[in-house]
Amino acid sequence: MHTETERKFLVRDEGYKAEAVRSVHIRQGYIAHDGGNTVRIRIKDAQGILTIKGATHGFSRPEWEMEIPLQDALDLFALCKSGCVDKIRHIVPAGGGRYFEVDEFLGDNEGLVMAEIELGSEDEAFVRPPWLGEEVTGDRRYYNSYLSARPFKTW
Repeated sequence: MHTETERKFLVRDEGYKAEAVRSVHIRQGYIAHDGGNTVRIRIKDAQGILTIKGATHGFSRPEWEMEIPLQDALDLFALCKSGCVDKIRHIVPAGGGRYFEVDEFLGDNEGLVMAEIELGSEDEAFVRPPWLGEEVTGDRRYYNSYLSARPFKTW
């Protein structure tokens, strides 16, 4: 199982768009969310993905992910406990082989733009581009599982 170490930030402006090397459409929902553990179903363009994540400790948490047939992913959306999260993800080089994933949320979360960077360790340094805003790592309101049940537009 992989350990994911990531940091999350709000985004100040659209400067990231000029730096993006590709973008994908993502729709995801949560089949289970209990005690910090989640089971997520995601459709990334036309690819189905099932993900299980453990509780977060610091900036890290265990993560298991597997590609599944698109039709299975579509069928699993019927098991989701709350609403779905819909977003466009922009991939932006961060240097050193790292990338920012900048999520521009759609639908009930429209207006929210967040950037995540996955790191090799919790103390790994990285360059903060000018469009990167306030850090929200650890603020559960910005977890996608939270946004699926309590959309940004209702805050």
